[in-house]
Amino acid sequence: MSLSPDAERADAPLLTVEDVSKAFGDNQVLRSVDLTVERGDVVAVIGASGSGKTTLLRCLNGLETPDAGVVSVAGTRVDFASVGSAGAKELERARGSLRDQSAMVFQHYNLFPHRTVIENVIEGPVVVQGRSRSEALEDARALLERVGLADKADSYPHQLSGGQQQRVGIVRALALKPSLLLFDEPTSALDPELVGDVLLLMRDLAAEGWTMVVVTHELQFAREVAAKVAFVDAGRVLEVGPPAQVLGAPREERTRQFVRRLTHPL
Repeated sequence: MSLSPDAERADAPLLTVEDVSKAFGDNQVLRSVDLTVERGDVVAVIGASGSGKTTLLRCLNGLETPDAGVVSVAGTRVDFASVGSAGAKELERARGSLRDQSAMVFQHYNLFPHRTVIENVIEGPVVVQGRSRSEALEDARALLERVGLADKADSYPHQLSGGQQQRVGIVRALALKPSLLLFDEPTSALDPELVGDVLLLMRDLAAEGWTMVVVTHELQFAREVAAKVAFVDAGRVLEVGPPAQVLGAPREERTRQFVRRLTHPL
């Protein structure tokens, strides 16, 4: 693990992924993935189920360990080929360094069911980051107020709608004050009428300048909010570019097939 001088420059990309590969047994899930995300940009990652999108996000957050490749986030650079040979302790330290820079919003919320909303939000800042409980509570209440859930602070997850639970999941990620926000299909588990509130919140975050990598099937969101769209197919980033190019005039036939199927499902 190293901190490179280039990564500390304000004009350097916030995230770079270089030649990242990951296999689960005989299943090669990621194949030499490269990706660059500039500071303040939103990158939408699209692709069929099983193409490797979620595994890529989990590698960026240190929840999965790539077999090889380099991930750099906000000045923290991890070369997994070298770290993997340095022993379990060094590997866990490297994964933790990536988690310190990013926060994940999960498809199925992943809230602690036995804890209240506010307890869910302050868990990371207090237990993981070592911040004072009073500071974490103040920040959490302000964030819940911002997303219209101040009155739900003492509720339990089962007392909330799916859309409310996902907004709590976003608040929990924001409470960590990360450099990078990662979203894994944040609306796919929601009823259609609840999707809008979550997407509106994500649009607001994008407008505020948060750097975000969003795995999504919401192509309209990608068109309107993303700076770049990356199409992942069979573990590779097959095509990446502005939404108008990737979604409007794809260069690759496989991309054209995927976009056509989502745009005209019947």
